[in-house]
Amino acid sequence: MKKIIIAIDGYSACGKSTTAKAVAAALGYTYIDSGAMYRAVTLYFMRHQVDLEDEEAISHALQNIEIEFRSLPEYPCKAQTYLNGHNVEEEIRSMEVSRLVSQVSKIPQVRRFLVAQQQKMGKKKGIVMDGRDIGTVVFPEAELKLFLTADLEERARRRQAELLAKDQVVSLEEVKENLRTRDLIDTTRSESPLRKAEDAIEIDTTHITFDEQVEMVLRKAYHKMMCYQVAPCCPTKSQA
Repeated sequence: MKKIIIAIDGYSACGKSTTAKAVAAALGYTYIDSGAMYRAVTLYFMRHQVDLEDEEAISHALQNIEIEFRSLPEYPCKAQTYLNGHNVEEEIRSMEVSRLVSQVSKIPQVRRFLVAQQQKMGKKKGIVMDGRDIGTVVFPEAELKLFLTADLEERARRRQAELLAKDQVVSLEEVKENLRTRDLIDTTRSESPLRKAEDAIEIDTTHITFDEQVEMVLRKAYHKMMCYQVAPCCPTKSQA
């Protein structure tokens, strides 16, 4: 069956990454966490005290950054993020990185650097990638585009639970404020702002379970794959 690109965009803590991972595993596709790439760059900038207003310093730093995803034997279905050869999966999920990642993500040099890498990863198709500009900038011709959203209160509860599972104690209000700030920065930045692609299918995950979320996306993916198997020019907008 013809392989496609599945682009999943949306707000933080809507279940983009967990859904994308499950869908990729079910389809035998490669999962690419674009958010992890921006977090890895943010971690590098923090470690090396890169001035976010200094274009020359940013360009120099980017030349020394190599990001890759590897699967460990004990977690074959869960790719780990590696920054310059070191596993940083846990570090990039910290609140410290979360507080700064939107500031780093809006830097044009950073976005161009990572978008080029992401597009290279998708040349052979058969990938599921989630982020904030995947269907609008990285893969505007993706066969299936999805846009996930959810109520802020529910998103905050989910993010707080994730942090608690990693022994990071953060108040619900602090998490909500972080999400509000990230939403504002992500939707108003001049370079590749977060927005729903015209032909993307919106899914509100507030009141559905994770399994329902995955099942919904898989149904749409199989439909699209069959559509392109029969008629390669089948328009994305025809997907219900």
